[in-house]
Order: sequence, then C-alpha cells, then structure tokens
Amino acid sequence: MPTWPVQDAKARFSEMLDVCLNDGAQVISRRGVDAAVLVPIDEWRRLQGDAPTLKDLLLSDFARADFQIPARGGRRRRHGVIFD
Repeated sequence: MPTWPVQDAKARFSEMLDVCLNDGAQVISRRGVDAAVLVPIDEWRRLQGDAPTLKDLLLSDFARADFQIPARGGRRRRHGVIFD
C-alpha cells in the first residue's frame, strides 16, 4: 500500500483520491508514522457490513457459549489456609 505524507495528501488530495479509486487503499502518514487509510467507498461498506456491533455480540448465544466455569473442588481456601 503506498504511503502519502500528510503534507502531500493535503496538497494533492484529488490525485490521492484518483489513485485510491484506481489502485485501492492509500496510507497517510504523519511524521513518518502511519496515521490513517483512505479506502474506496465500496470497500468501506464491505468492511462495515462484516463487523458485528457490540449489541450483536452481547445478544448472541455464541458470545456466551465458550465461557467455561471450572467445577469447584471439595476444598475451600480462606486467607491462604486450605480447609478440607
């Protein structure tokens, strides 16, 4: 993925947009560190459609199905002392 420094991205935004639409996502960097990505709208919509919302995760049976609670043993522990 090509990287555009933020100064170039600002000065040549139309060119960056054309490259994005023709070649795919473009990375924008600030002070040499990747900061953002410009993606075509179709790809953005696809990515948004694939991601479940927090509400979906909390209400799904799958979210709770993998949580295993271990069986309690016959021993109890109180303040570091084991009672049988």
